[in-house]
Amino acid sequence: MYYFDNGATSFPKAPGVAAAVADYIEHVGVNVGRGFYSEALGAAGVMLDCREKLQRLFNAPEGFETIFTMNITESINVILKGYLKAGDHVIVSSLEHNAVMRPLVSLERRGVTFTRAPFDAEGALEVEALSGLIQPNTKLIMVTHASNVCGTLNDLNRIGELAEAHGIPLVVDAAQTAGVMPIDLQKNKAKAICFTGHKSLLGPQGIGGFVIDKAFAAMVEPLIEGGTGSRSDSEAQPAMLPDKFESGTQNLPGIYGLNTALDYVNDVGIEAIHAKELQLTEQFMNGVRDMEGVRLVGRHGTENRTAVVSIDFELHDNADIAYLLDSEYDIKTRVGMHCAPSAHKALGTFPQGTVRFSFSYFNTEEEIDYLLESLRKILA
Repeated sequence: MYYFDNGATSFPKAPGVAAAVADYIEHVGVNVGRGFYSEALGAAGVMLDCREKLQRLFNAPEGFETIFTMNITESINVILKGYLKAGDHVIVSSLEHNAVMRPLVSLERRGVTFTRAPFDAEGALEVEALSGLIQPNTKLIMVTHASNVCGTLNDLNRIGELAEAHGIPLVVDAAQTAGVMPIDLQKNKAKAICFTGHKSLLGPQGIGGFVIDKAFAAMVEPLIEGGTGSRSDSEAQPAMLPDKFESGTQNLPGIYGLNTALDYVNDVGIEAIHAKELQLTEQFMNGVRDMEGVRLVGRHGTENRTAVVSIDFELHDNADIAYLLDSEYDIKTRVGMHCAPSAHKALGTFPQGTVRFSFSYFNTEEEIDYLLESLRKILA
């Protein structure tokens, strides 16, 4: 199998992740916060270790806390639905994933409004235009760090400076960048960053979360309430973090796996991972640039981008190309809307969508050569 769908989920996972998940299930198996015996305390220690690694990964300032969820979609829903009220206004980019847009469309029915910020020809949000979109009732700026359609990065530091100057919290969707791009909460001034474990963090599915400023968290109502193992003498939801947002049994196998994946990412180094991925991206883009009927969507160079490349095969049905790659050459891609119709409308690829190729640190130059040769055969 030639796997080029890492924008959806990474494969393979980091070495040791499967063993860590299995070790928890086979040899640990206990819950956290529900027992005061050595095994439960040991599992709590792994959970705390994972939280602290994530805070260091994002260079979170003092006063930030890691909250675990099942994925980044839940993280975004917790913040948007817990913070915004009727009459509030939000600014988002035009390239947002449905993990952002569907909660906002739902919140519209409750009196929340939002504005989509424009972007340049390469898919980068136009930071200069943001000031003109701010309204007296603007309560939040929410942006993706990188488009899951075209891979273009947004300048979080400039966006954060503008948000801070206007006293508006910035929340970042780092689904495509956590683990492969440096993200510095002390520089970008974001009040929360949402992440998922199963993409560039190279961990298992079913574990994600957000790192959030405690003062901002105090203004966010929990999406789910219930047992936390703390303050059990009260039927009211605890206000302290992380308990406020972590009701119910946590995904300990996922946390054990993510904890191991973070060790691997830190050992290899984010810069080294990103450099390898961009090398493969450049090799691929150079190979397809002169193919007839191939349109590269978004940024054509490797500056300020991830290893996500979308192509519109203008002389063919994109779904046919993806089908032939899979059925004839065992090449796995993603075709269609990529859960981001807003991005496709803005990029001019709606309704046909694109074929998305997304590379990982574990892909090789030989695999890219095979992919390019397969495309040449299909297009011929």
